[in-house]
Amino acid sequence: MTARQQLGKSVTYLSLMALGAAATMFATQFMPLGTSLESPTLAQLPAPLPAGNDINFIARAVEQVGPAVVRIDASRTVQSSVPPIFNDPFFQEFFGPMMPPRSREERGLGSGFIISSDGVILTNAHVIDGANRVRVTLKDGRTYDGQVIGQDRLTDVAVVKVNATNLPVVRLGNSDTLRPGEWAIAIGNPLGLDNTVTAGIISATGRSSGDVGVPDKRVGFIQTDAAINPGNSGGPLLNQRGEVIGINTAIIGGAQGLGFAIPIATAQRIANQLIANGRVDHPFLGIRMTNLTPEVQQRLNTTPNSPVRVQESSGVLIFQVLPNSPAARSGLQAGDVIKRINGQPIAKADQVQQMVENTGIGRTMDIEIRRRGQTLTVSVQPAPLPAQASR
Repeated sequence: MTARQQLGKSVTYLSLMALGAAATMFATQFMPLGTSLESPTLAQLPAPLPAGNDINFIARAVEQVGPAVVRIDASRTVQSSVPPIFNDPFFQEFFGPMMPPRSREERGLGSGFIISSDGVILTNAHVIDGANRVRVTLKDGRTYDGQVIGQDRLTDVAVVKVNATNLPVVRLGNSDTLRPGEWAIAIGNPLGLDNTVTAGIISATGRSSGDVGVPDKRVGFIQTDAAINPGNSGGPLLNQRGEVIGINTAIIGGAQGLGFAIPIATAQRIANQLIANGRVDHPFLGIRMTNLTPEVQQRLNTTPNSPVRVQESSGVLIFQVLPNSPAARSGLQAGDVIKRINGQPIAKADQVQQMVENTGIGRTMDIEIRRRGQTLTVSVQPAPLPAQASR
């Protein structure tokens, strides 16, 4: 097993499971409100706290944000199944009729934070995924039933609404300007310990989903060494001024001091779409691809049953084009090697995915490819991502 495979297997989502395994926690489900919801203003405080030479800046940041950090208890009812053999007449003749299926309750615990004083809350999609009931508890002890406005599994962002007014809110920062070495402060409910605070630094930015081991996600993660534990999922990652710069979402099991967060710029964009539409439409090309290296080239060209032969040793190799996809309609083929998109050099598959996401649905991408020694330019318009597609 490769190091990358071991990394992928070890990534752990951070919702605590009281019953059942976290891997089976909740299928995608939308529970929109009965009435339309006006989009809130996501940043509402007048000004950030200055850090300066204040040695108590972490305490001040926590005092500002702590009241707006919530605990989220999610539960669902599952029906236990009976193996088919137990219903076989021959089996029942000897062992008697089996007990009918029984229902049981699975519970998950996570965190969230209030972005609008009328009760709009951001959290992770996996915290509330498939929940029959969502219970929100504030730091001051008030509890509310929450309704899931929408969730997006590709970015692991969800929006929950509680029926309340004049709630404390966070201030959102700018995750696009983060630099490694800046302060990072995490608040959440790790291991069920409410409003726990940890601090560290921003270790890196733009970690791809492949780097983190969750290739089904479309996020450039923030990496931090601020301690993040099960139950922190959905809680805020703050900068030294007390502004939210990310949503804590994942840790790598067995690693020392590695945690990851969804940049707040990504979360805000997804949240606005969920609030407006209850869903997010992601752009989609319809290709499966891999980074091309001299080693990959040699392996493809020397394997007898290889589906493609390539003359290039760098770029992004398309090894499958899905039928009836935008890529197929534009003429892209398996074996094409992507070199540039809209004039920008491309070296990794993650760059292609990011370019698709940035282009959006219905807008044109000019993709420069190498095909059997020739350079071609193909124009493609991404379409909405089908439910079962991964690219």
